[in-house]
Amino acid sequence: MNEPKTTPKISQAMVEAYDEYTHLTLDRRSFMDKLTKLAGSGAAAAIIAPMLAANSARAAIVAADDKRLRTKDVVFSGPAGDIKGYRAKLADVSGKLPAVIIIHENRGLNDHIRDVARRIALEGFVALAPDLLSTAGGTPSDEEKARDMIGALDPNAAIAEGVATIEYLKKDNGTNGKVGVVGFCWGGGVVNDLAVNSPDLGAGVAYYGRQPKAEDVAKIKAPLLLHYAGLDTRINAGIDAYKKALDDNGKTYEIYVYDGANHAFNNDTSEARYDKKAADLAWTRTIAFFKKNLS
Repeated sequence: MNEPKTTPKISQAMVEAYDEYTHLTLDRRSFMDKLTKLAGSGAAAAIIAPMLAANSARAAIVAADDKRLRTKDVVFSGPAGDIKGYRAKLADVSGKLPAVIIIHENRGLNDHIRDVARRIALEGFVALAPDLLSTAGGTPSDEEKARDMIGALDPNAAIAEGVATIEYLKKDNGTNGKVGVVGFCWGGGVVNDLAVNSPDLGAGVAYYGRQPKAEDVAKIKAPLLLHYAGLDTRINAGIDAYKKALDDNGKTYEIYVYDGANHAFNNDTSEARYDKKAADLAWTRTIAFFKKNLS
């Protein structure tokens, strides 16, 4: 009789090793070597690695063919060429709606981010998720290649394309001219950059995003909502300096740190790092924040 298989336990050290691999300098082979040592065997590491990563096969929270929505792929002009994106809005609303841009993680515009756009659209917004890898050829299906492409992007070019997306939605006949932006991981850092660089931004929500330089905070006009994961020591190292700069410059902001949650806690396709309690609370705060500032 076969013994029942058990799922290996995922430790915080394993999560941190994955974070080092996806955001810093650890390569795939070194990551797997480290994970094998932490897991105790190569077999256990092989089971754990996909649990740490995002799984594109996991079901969407809002189906792609949800009849409540109208969705479509769009193309609009950017400073260096066409920008592709995914747009969603309520099907039964004809009036002008506030708009929200969704900035993807370092995996590019994938099905999870499209799902997030649909979730936001159901809340009464015109949602647009741009592919900030458009001018580099677009988001590939291979997420490791996408990470490499994101790493090779000129940060200033990404900011310029984000600003162009804000301007595109601000002038769109289907919007009320007010545009917010929400971003996750790499995209959270882009949200902070857009707050610095776009006086037309109506509201910004950054999930565990890299902070801007303190000397640039004075340029921020938009109110900000900043979500951080309690266990995310890499990103959280910049919170105090950012908070001081926001306070010193009299900016409007809210900061929440979700105890016990890991970086990427909102991403429900990542089994090991998703934290439903933190994600649900942050989402409620995010939607309320946009409704307050964009309506």
